[in-house]
Amino acid sequence: MQIICVSKGAQGAGQELARSLAKNLGHLCVSRGELVEAATSDGIPVGKLEMAMVRGRGFSQRLALERDHYLAFSRAYLCERALSESVVYHGRTGHLLLPGVGNVLRIRAVQDVESRIAQVMRELTLEREAATRYIQDVDADRERWVRNMYGVAVDEPVNYDFTVTLHQLGVDNAASALVASAQLPDFQLTPASVRVLEDLHLGARARMALARDEKTYRAAVKVRADRGVVTVNYLPQDSDAAPHIRRVLEGLSGLDDLRITMATATLLWIQEEFQAHSEVYAKVVEIATKWNAAVELVRLAPESAKPTEGSAVDPATGASFGQNQTQNGGIEEDGPDLEIEDGGVSATLDELAGAGRAGGGKSVYGGQQDLVEALDRGFPYTLVVVGEAFLSKAHAARVRATRDLRSFLADRIRAPVVTADELGEQYLFGRRDILRTVVFLAITVLLFYLVFSNQERVLAFMANTGWYADAVRDTFISRFDWLPKVVVSLALVFFIPLVAYSYGRVTGAFMKLIKME
Repeated sequence: MQIICVSKGAQGAGQELARSLAKNLGHLCVSRGELVEAATSDGIPVGKLEMAMVRGRGFSQRLALERDHYLAFSRAYLCERALSESVVYHGRTGHLLLPGVGNVLRIRAVQDVESRIAQVMRELTLEREAATRYIQDVDADRERWVRNMYGVAVDEPVNYDFTVTLHQLGVDNAASALVASAQLPDFQLTPASVRVLEDLHLGARARMALARDEKTYRAAVKVRADRGVVTVNYLPQDSDAAPHIRRVLEGLSGLDDLRITMATATLLWIQEEFQAHSEVYAKVVEIATKWNAAVELVRLAPESAKPTEGSAVDPATGASFGQNQTQNGGIEEDGPDLEIEDGGVSATLDELAGAGRAGGGKSVYGGQQDLVEALDRGFPYTLVVVGEAFLSKAHAARVRATRDLRSFLADRIRAPVVTADELGEQYLFGRRDILRTVVFLAITVLLFYLVFSNQERVLAFMANTGWYADAVRDTFISRFDWLPKVVVSLALVFFIPLVAYSYGRVTGAFMKLIKME
């Protein structure tokens, strides 16, 4: 099986390219128009979502839910077709509906502006100026839609494998050229890619089942699936719907286990090897408990650690099985009766489930871009923790790589990103905070004591009537009468920030101590 996604602009030839490519390859051709029609028939107000997103009107609570429903429906719609046969999908960055699925061929079709203007003038009978404005407006709307839905720029080159300009090449020639590329092993779905696709399909179907039930329709839940285990996180205000979640999802085909967690936020924890009883684990769980958050695990392992097809690990001996190396889309392939080596993800998730903090998990093989592409762009995180990764590197190189990853994620994820070393310092009260709190508390008390025990002198100083003002006047000639005012201003400039800083450090440490932000 194969998935090809063609992204196109307004009045471009991307649709013709997708159809020609599908015809040459013998694939099913699916358009965004078909998807939108199916979603509308299912009761999702796609038109209202479109207007809210592209016109910047913001989202009401109801529209935010409909946005989640639309994403789940779109994902389920595309996964269902891709799991049954090879698909060429054309629309707005359809590949972003499939985070973590490797081997998807991503194509950006571009046509020159003059050809697009001529096409609009011909099809819509518009003057050139009106046609130009029409194209600009539609392109801007599409850009806002993609950015608001997935948090990326529609024309960012890193999101595509090929960018095809159709002015000189032409649709048929471009399709013929792409056929050869589509037949490369890199763009064929592997068993592991299919497994990720199945998990996305299961998670999307679970979300839609909750959206279709009258008892859970209004619940703002987040649903993930990994190897048949579905994790549902719901907000405290949706506790009335919580008893119905298990009823709705029990019996869902492909569901092996169901984990339901109440959480007001989600922490993303990235690491190469997880240990349920490590120091970082304790810090993450403490913060998650303090914030009433679920913890999502992502194992970031090097490309060289990608398991072979059918490989697994004997739980008793640790021996690996399976010899044939394949490209598996970033998720390790399962064996029938053996435990999968997943870097401690499953064991740590079990511990998190026991603590009521499980938020799902996955393994990603590769680098920074592979990690970002594997994340669901439409899912908001409260905090991202980058733990120990790049373990094969020397210590200095590992530190640099971790800092680079933190910076890379901070530019692409709408959430604070910290390393494991920074985690405790910024969000937890530790031994260092005790000494710092004592020092700044002493400074704060001293400053307040000096001010309140010398109120008359302070007031005289600020009013330029104290002894220092007389000394200045006696020392300097009259043309320096302005000097006392300058002294007062400088004193206030340095004194007030000092008091604010020391007092802020004390209150901040106190908030951390009582576990309140």
